[in-house]
Amino acid sequence: MKNTIKAIALFSGGLDSRLAAILVARQGIKIVCYHFRTGFEHEKNAEQKLKEMKAFCEDRNLSYREIPLREEALRVVCSPRFGHGRYLNPCVDCKILMLQKTKERMEREGASFVVTGEVLGQRPKSQHGPSLSTIERESGLEGMLLRPLSARKFPPTIPEKKGWVDRELLCDFSGRTRKPQMELARELGVENYPPPAGGCLLTDPRYSHRLRDLFEHPPFDMQDIELLKFGRHFRLSSRAKLVVARHQEENERLLQLKKSDDRVFFPVSRKGPLGIGRGAFDPGTEELASRIIIRYSKFPDTKALVIMEKAGGEKREFPVDSPSNQLLESLRI
Repeated sequence: MKNTIKAIALFSGGLDSRLAAILVARQGIKIVCYHFRTGFEHEKNAEQKLKEMKAFCEDRNLSYREIPLREEALRVVCSPRFGHGRYLNPCVDCKILMLQKTKERMEREGASFVVTGEVLGQRPKSQHGPSLSTIERESGLEGMLLRPLSARKFPPTIPEKKGWVDRELLCDFSGRTRKPQMELARELGVENYPPPAGGCLLTDPRYSHRLRDLFEHPPFDMQDIELLKFGRHFRLSSRAKLVVARHQEENERLLQLKKSDDRVFFPVSRKGPLGIGRGAFDPGTEELASRIIIRYSKFPDTKALVIMEKAGGEKREFPVDSPSNQLLESLRI
């Protein structure tokens, strides 16, 4: 009977989600790992991380799915029912959203319950007792949500009551220490797992500051959200902003994210980064953007020539010098 039971595991790729999936799979349950893509993941080494997650699942005979959740996640970030954390992270609402989407797919997958890597007391907003109860209730998964790492801290779930899962083989972890998880990882042969810093940009203060600025200056779309991950950002006016690359790789990435009505600024008399101007510019903000470009070019203390290009081949030249540090910092997002 047990071999016919299937469960869906929320799979961030972190240590806790890996351990939770393995603990249940070891009991003969077929596991399908869901990795939700919200659009708020760190960009650095993102593709490599996805490959590592897929490889981990393949090695453990776990199925793997990537589920897009960008538009829905953005709506939750803009207006979370249960509020933001320290920055713009709506952790409770986001977990509810993921679990609701998982519940919608349970029948299609033939799954009987859901597994998460949550640990009681590990995170101050989303993993204390009341929040965990709220998440289970609001997701519609009461009794069907198994948290293997803290299972023996909670009342038995339906999978335990029905004998699909042996409660004694689950854990009773709690609190913020990760030593028990690391010891369990050694026992289960789980190696090369990512550090516990977290993969969500919404907990990053600089990113959250940029996102809040975007919310205060609509309209915006997911392409604007993606642009927040790259470069140096400057608010030039209520209707115009500039993003300046930090290196050649970002030069290329900004050009990929350029919209048809964006302006491109770049120095022509010396080496330096390019910048993308987005919004409604006038001659004053165009000149200001050009000055900022010079600030990050080679020999920033002397006047230089910057070209601005627009769609349709329109170009303008700006012989400018760098802004003061005080002005620059007043514009930085």
